[in-house]
Amino acid sequence: MFDGIGFMELLLIGILGLVVLGPERLPVAVRSITGWIRALKRMANSVKDELEQELKIDQLHADLKKAESKGLANLSPELQESIDQLKQAAASVNRPYKVEDTPTVTPTKSPDTSAPVAEVKSPEVASESSSTPKSNG
Repeated sequence: MFDGIGFMELLLIGILGLVVLGPERLPVAVRSITGWIRALKRMANSVKDELEQELKIDQLHADLKKAESKGLANLSPELQESIDQLKQAAASVNRPYKVEDTPTVTPTKSPDTSAPVAEVKSPEVASESSSTPKSNG
């Protein structure tokens, strides 16, 4: 990052910062500047990742067009790999989502009022309560 700046230049900047800001405010200024630099790096990395993803999608699209023009037969290994990646992506999108067990709701009476209160039990608790009762020793 500091390719053009040597040790002497950094030392001079540090001394000037100490003289201008003073020993109380210099650490706070350094922390805020490093925070800005980290935020800029994160932003640059996210933009780079998004661009790489878009380029990969464009490459896959171009490979798919080439494969379609050849009739999906006698494809080069690169085109076949792109087609396989697209098939895997399509399979993952079309895969049905796993259905979670829904909790069982049983109405009960509230001890202090006559209004019914819903008691929620997870499927595991509901199946254990429906099994044979356990004896207390």
